[in-house]
Amino acid sequence: MPKIPNSAVNGVITGWGRALPEKVVTNADLAKTLDTSDEWIIERTGIERRHIGGSTASLSIESGRKAIEMSGVDPSTIDALILSTTTPDRTVPATSAAVQHGLGLRCGAFDVNAACSGFVYALVAGHGLLAIGLKRVLIIGTDTLSRITDWTDRNTAILFADGSGAAVLESVDGPGQLLGWDIDADGSLEDLLYAEIGGTLKMEGKEVFRRAVRIMVDSAEKSLAAAGLTSNDITLVAPHQANVRIIEAACKRLNIPMSKVSWVGNESGNTSSASIPLALFEAADTNRLKTGDNVLLVGFGAGMTAASAIIKWKQP
Repeated sequence: MPKIPNSAVNGVITGWGRALPEKVVTNADLAKTLDTSDEWIIERTGIERRHIGGSTASLSIESGRKAIEMSGVDPSTIDALILSTTTPDRTVPATSAAVQHGLGLRCGAFDVNAACSGFVYALVAGHGLLAIGLKRVLIIGTDTLSRITDWTDRNTAILFADGSGAAVLESVDGPGQLLGWDIDADGSLEDLLYAEIGGTLKMEGKEVFRRAVRIMVDSAEKSLAAAGLTSNDITLVAPHQANVRIIEAACKRLNIPMSKVSWVGNESGNTSSASIPLALFEAADTNRLKTGDNVLLVGFGAGMTAASAIIKWKQP
């Protein structure tokens, strides 16, 4: 991807929020109905429990409201809402319309579906809107994958869950947070992970694993090059929380130690569009980030999509 022009208006994250349903499903719970065990799931995925419930709109409203409150901005001054989701509540209209109404916004609103890469797609799109004149953009990544999961399929039921993460982006004069970015897709691989309309998720697990590691590394390297950085310059990685083994393999190839990774998938599972913001804002809320830190956001998803971004963290 091209480097960000020095003349481009950039932005910073001034507030964020997270939302997880109250209902928790543990590995032991799944073992009651599936041929599996807590040990088997942890060994292969790193996941111990996941949160199930809520609608895409309700979770988005919860995380979005927290982000707005933290930023301290008047909701009426938000110029656009971008909702990244692969599980809209309705076919029509876009779920972002319901979220806009629920938050009391008066702005343009649209959905983005890039599966698990979606939050970074929304982040890049949000910066693009700032670059052409908007002042504030609310971006949200939410998925309720439990609604399209076959809970009798051991290959997928152990992975997927529900959650949401949101951020307020505000334009700034001078340097902003976004240093480099990359988005990509390979539609020839869509049959590796998909759900038909009205159906449940189908996945070729071994092939998804192999492809995921490769495209995460490729995307991250492109963003690093665009930012003029190396992996040694990265303070924290907030990756898509699909599987800890995928993250370990990708970070090994990037020469980034796992000690720099924000891993929350053990508590929340694979929440698709929500997983990167959940990982990023968990790190922020637990004081793992300070102003000036270089953060790598990177993920992959059905499609097969890939996305990454390098941001220089600025504590609000």
